[in-house]
Amino acid sequence: MSECTHNCSTCGQNCSSRTEPQSLLEKPHELSNIKKVIGVVSGKGGVGKSLVTTLLAVTMQRRGFKTAILDADITGPSIPKAFGIKEKAQGTENGIIPCKTKTGIEIMSVNLLLENDTDPVVWRGPVIAGAVKQFWTDVIWDDVDFMFVDMPPGTGDVPLTVFQSLPVDGIVIVASPQELVGMIVEKAAKMAGLMNIPVLAFAENMAYFECPDCGKKHKVFGESHIEEIAKEYSVDTVAQIPINNKLAAAVDAGAVELFDGDWLDGVADKLLGLL
Repeated sequence: MSECTHNCSTCGQNCSSRTEPQSLLEKPHELSNIKKVIGVVSGKGGVGKSLVTTLLAVTMQRRGFKTAILDADITGPSIPKAFGIKEKAQGTENGIIPCKTKTGIEIMSVNLLLENDTDPVVWRGPVIAGAVKQFWTDVIWDDVDFMFVDMPPGTGDVPLTVFQSLPVDGIVIVASPQELVGMIVEKAAKMAGLMNIPVLAFAENMAYFECPDCGKKHKVFGESHIEEIAKEYSVDTVAQIPINNKLAAAVDAGAVELFDGDWLDGVADKLLGLL
C-alpha cells in the first residue's frame, strides 16, 4: 500500500484518509422555494446582458411562471432601474424580503440596499462574492419557477462564485456581433464547460437595425458569427435582438415590462424543457 501524502490523487482507493470532493453549493434560505436557476453571462461588458436578463424574466412571467432576478452585478447594478423600482428591500427577523415589480417579478440588487442609487460599491472581490452568496442564502424567495442571475462580465470572482455556490441549471451567453466579442464569447462558453454548466442559448444583442420606412435590416456592427459559435458548442438555440429605440426608451423609463417583441421566444421555449 502506498503511503498517504494527503493528496488523494497519489493514494490508493483503500486509503483510510481518502475523501470525496466536497460540494461548495450553498443552501438557499429555508423559506425559499426556487425551481430553476439560469445564469445570464457575457465575456465583456456593454453587450446587453442585463437587458437580456430582464426580457427573459418578463417573457417567462407573461407565460404564467413566477420569475425572479438575482442581480449579481454588484458594482454595476442596473436591474432596479429597468423596472422602475424606487423602494428599498426590507429586512425582517427571518431574512431579507426582495422587492417586486409591477407584474410580480421578485428582484434583489445591491441598489435596493444602498441609501442612494448613485452610491458606488467600493469592495474587493471576496466581499462582492460574499454579497452575492447572501442574496441566495439570506433572501426569502417565494415560490420561484425561474430565477435569472444577472452576472457581471468576464470570468472572475463572481461568475465562479455563482457557478460553485448556486445550483445553476444552465446559462444564456450574451454577445454582440463584433469579431472581438465573438472571441470573448468563447471564453465564457469554455468557462461554463469547465464548471459542467450547460450552455442553453446564445443571445446576440444589437444584431441589426430595421429601417422603420423600408423594413430593411442593416447590420450596423458587422456580420454575425453567433451561429458559427453556437454550432461549435452544439447549442441549437440562438436569439437576435435588434437595435430598437422603443425598447431602449422603455428600459430608461423603468417600463421594461411593457416591451413588445418576440426575440427571445425561442430561448423561453428552451427553458420550458428544464421543467
